[in-house]
Amino acid sequence: MRTLIVGAGATGGYYGARLAESGADVTFLVRPARAEKLAANGLVLRSPLGDLHLAAPPTVTADTLAQAGAFDLVLLSCKAYDLDSAIADLAPAVGPQTAILPLLNGMSHLDALDAKFGPERVLGGSCAIAATLAPDGAIRHMSELCSITYGERDGSRSARIEAIDDLMRGLKFQARLSDVILLEMWEKWVFLATLAGATTLMRAAVGDIVAAPGGAAFVAALHTECTAVAAASGFAPRGVVAERARAQLTAAGSTFTASMLRDIENGGRIEADHVIGDLIDRGRRLAPEAAFPMLEQVYAGLKAYEARRAREAA
Repeated sequence: MRTLIVGAGATGGYYGARLAESGADVTFLVRPARAEKLAANGLVLRSPLGDLHLAAPPTVTADTLAQAGAFDLVLLSCKAYDLDSAIADLAPAVGPQTAILPLLNGMSHLDALDAKFGPERVLGGSCAIAATLAPDGAIRHMSELCSITYGERDGSRSARIEAIDDLMRGLKFQARLSDVILLEMWEKWVFLATLAGATTLMRAAVGDIVAAPGGAAFVAALHTECTAVAAASGFAPRGVVAERARAQLTAAGSTFTASMLRDIENGGRIEADHVIGDLIDRGRRLAPEAAFPMLEQVYAGLKAYEARRAREAA
């Protein structure tokens, strides 16, 4: 199975490197500067699950991708704010039988991919990994947490999803084929929106928030609003999943934060519209009688950060 990994950053780079380690036919679609660094230094992965150095990872850039022909699988893990450019770059790799496996947060990327390539080519997927790209270009995997979940959006067990499942098995990450991938994507979105919303608004970790007066109540109310949007969309989180999420989001002493908070602290770009804004929009459209004051506070704070960042960069 010819697999194109869009990017060689922390997420795509990790999964792509582990696939390449297994002998899979993997090519990385990267920008010219990243291609030069990979050619000079290789792809370096530092991980508690085992370090890896791919001396000569196969790469291609957008201007030469058409020469490579169509791929069987495209693994897409860019940030939401880079989605439009990623779609344009990867388009030449998509043929009649290509499957696209996106690992972005939220749900609106499915609409964009469907519009460009057709829903029959777009799978559902999500991942969980704590990784970052170090200044020297190496991928630093920060914990043993590393999973990828995928499935046909209609829940079927197609030949292609079975083949992808075979490709993903036995590697240094937890791989799982899901028959309810859209529900799992919504469950993750509800959790992430609550975590990102609370930790960015409060500029603090979960344990710090729940230690503050009214902190636990705020988190619970925010989680309730996110859950209401999922339910209105037809994907109410399962009871056991919701209970586990609520426990993690209100755990005393927890140092858990969202990556969005780290992005803000580093002055970086954030997925405010994709993770929070789109959730509010769906809620207003599907449940016009409902109110979302906690989400609106979070969104205002994130957009204020973006406005300040733009002003200071001008």
